Amino acid sequence: MTREIDQLHGRPIPLPGHNIDTDRIIPARYLKSVTFDGLEQHVFEDDRTQLEGRGTLHAFSDPRYAGASVLIVNRNFGCGSSREHAPQALQRWGINVVLGESYSEIFFGNALALGLPCLSLSSADIEALLTEAAAHPERDVSVSLSANQVTAGGRTFAATIPPTAHEAFLHGTWDATGLLLDDPDQIRAVGALLPYIRGF
Repeated sequence: MTREIDQLHGRPIPLPGHNIDTDRIIPARYLKSVTFDGLEQHVFEDDRTQLEGRGTLHAFSDPRYAGASVLIVNRNFGCGSSREHAPQALQRWGINVVLGESYSEIFFGNALALGLPCLSLSSADIEALLTEAAAHPERDVSVSLSANQVTAGGRTFAATIPPTAHEAFLHGTWDATGLLLDDPDQIRAVGALLPYIRGF
C-alpha cells in the first residue's frame, strides 16, 4: 500500500558540518551485507569512535538525542559514493525527515525512494535550528510538507523541496513497490502477456 507523507513531528538531532559524506554516515565495511538489517547500529561508527577517544560524544551517541527523528545538517549532506545504505541506516536508526542547506543529488534520490524527505532551508535558518536543537533537544520540531514549513522553538521557517519530490511525498507515489502492489490485477494482466511467463 502506498503511503502519503505530509506532517512529521519529532525531537531533533543536530549534526553540524558541511560535506558529510556517505562514508562517514555508514562505513564501507558494512556494505557487504545482503540486507540492510542492523545498519542502524553502525551509523557514523567511525566518527563516534574517534570522538569518544577524545572524551566527547557524537550526536548519535549522545543520550540527549536518543529517540530523535528530525536530523538537522548543513550543506552538501550525503556527498561521496552513491550507497543507498546511507539513508537506509539513518532511517533504521529512527530518522524520518532531514533538514539541511543542500544534499548530494544521489543521496536525495535514495532517500526519496525510502520515503525519507530531505528539505532545504537557508543557511541562517539551519544555524538557528542547530542552535535550538542543541539547547533544547527535548522540544519537538514539526514539519509540514504541504505548507513547506518547519516549526521549532516558537518560530516558523520556510523550507523547499523539488516539485517532483514534493508531489511524490504528498501523493504517495514515492513508493514504487507500493504502487505496483496496489493493483495486483494489472500485474497479472501484464504478466499474462509476457512470453516467458506464458511458457513460449
